[in-house]
Amino acid sequence: MSMIVKSCKEFVDVLASKAPVPGGGGAAALGGSIGMALSNMVGNLTVGKKKYADVEDEVKSLIAKGEQVIADLNLLVDKDAEEFEPLSKAYGLPKDTPEQVKFKEETLEKCSKNACGVPLEIMRKAYEGIKIHQRMGDIGTLIAISDVGCGVAFLKAALIAARLNVIINLNTIKDKAFVDTVTEEMNRLLSEGSTIADETLNGVLEKLNK
Repeated sequence: MSMIVKSCKEFVDVLASKAPVPGGGGAAALGGSIGMALSNMVGNLTVGKKKYADVEDEVKSLIAKGEQVIADLNLLVDKDAEEFEPLSKAYGLPKDTPEQVKFKEETLEKCSKNACGVPLEIMRKAYEGIKIHQRMGDIGTLIAISDVGCGVAFLKAALIAARLNVIINLNTIKDKAFVDTVTEEMNRLLSEGSTIADETLNGVLEKLNK
């Protein structure tokens, strides 16, 4: 059964168990999806209000972009589980002969690269969602501005959590060029995304404390 179509309780119960999936990557994707939904809620509360008529078209555009981020992150919840399964099986491969050792190393390398790609994509989507929140915090309705802050906090957490899942997979990869390329993008997404998220959250706090 798809992880994303489970009830919230079912997902949390499985997450808390010793089952191999879902894990941190799936949780990061779901958390990011929830965060993005909060921005869209603010957008939908803004649309149709006379006070915000001059930014309505932009808000609608932000909502549409947010809907795509939500859809992508929801897919990544299941994708993370799908990519982990072959990796977990690769760890159990025999290594009794030189041929088996070679096959296991090659399989682990391939599976680790594939598993690494999912949390990296979660980071990309979280970053995209954070940028949407940044603008929604500027033009969204003040009656729900706190939810922009809540949403961007979820997405920053997703960014950090996904990074940890990238790193744990990178640690088993011997292809230095691959590791360097992924590490560079990962660090850029974390640095830039965290900065924008913090600025957005501070902006929300300023509006709330007026």
